[in-house]
Order: sequence, then structure tokens, then C-alpha cells
Amino acid sequence: MKFAKKIPLEFEIDKLTNSIENTSTDEVFDTVIIQLTLKDLSFIHKSDWQFDWIKEFKDKTKAVYKLTTVNNPIIIQGLLSLEDKEDHIFMHLIESSKFNKGKNKVYLGVPGNLVAFACKVSVDKGYQGFLAFDAKTALIKHYQETLHATHFRERRMFIETNAALRLISQYFKS
Repeated sequence: MKFAKKIPLEFEIDKLTNSIENTSTDEVFDTVIIQLTLKDLSFIHKSDWQFDWIKEFKDKTKAVYKLTTVNNPIIIQGLLSLEDKEDHIFMHLIESSKFNKGKNKVYLGVPGNLVAFACKVSVDKGYQGFLAFDAKTALIKHYQETLHATHFRERRMFIETNAALRLISQYFKS
């Protein structure tokens, strides 16, 4: 059996918002997160993304989701790759679009929104919000502080029920 190498994730939780927020106007935009489709692949240019999302999309063990604003579903704000491990969700990849990275990013809240969605998937599947991922070593403390994630061993981290519910309630109003 061949095992895929786990890529340590490097995403910055810039701000936990109730959606995504424009950095220059502070305007908040409602978002939607849906599964990526074959048609969406035409909007994903390899040069605009750190990860190979086309390859990730083709891996049938994973589900890839896109984050867009409600009013502009064509422009992808961020992408997320999840795998159902039958007792928790594993987050393989998470990435903000090129224009939502760095000091000149357009929107705040993209990574937080995607992680909250991953926790919601876990709750919806009956896994009590449990979400696991591998983090870059330098960001472990950041994820502990911002996401209330728990460091398990080496680079493995997880978000348990209380932390997951906190994130879900931040982004998904009933």
C-alpha cells in the first residue's frame, strides 16, 4: 500500500470574522462554501496557487471545496481539501487565493472561514467536530492560540468539539 506524504499546512488565521471582510473598507461579505466542480477547474490557474488543486480534485479519496462570496460565485477566495476518516475529518490542504495572502490581501477571514467549514462537516457527519491536520512546526502555537487547536505529536494537530463549535458559531449562524 502506498501512502501519500502529508504536507504540513501553513495558513495564517488573520482574523476570525463572521464572514470575510474587505481590508480597506471593512465591508463584510456573505460567503458560500461548496464542493468544487469540473467546471470550476477552468478558473484555477496553477500559477495563482501554491498547491496543485487539479491533482487534489482528481484524488477521489478527498473532497475539494471552494469559498466564494454570495454575490460573486465565480471568483474563488480560497480552497480546502478534506478527507473523511470515518471518525473525524482530515484537512489535507487549505489555501487562500493569491490576492488574499500577504500584507496587501483583499479579504480577511478566508482561512478561518474554511477551517470552520471543515469543523461543520465533521459535526454534520456525526464526528463531534473533530478535525485533524498537520501544521508547519513554526505555526503550531499560532493554531493553538487562534483556533484552540491541540498539538498531538510531531506536527499533528486536532480541533476538538468545544473549539469546533466555537468556530462554527462564529461563521455559521443558525
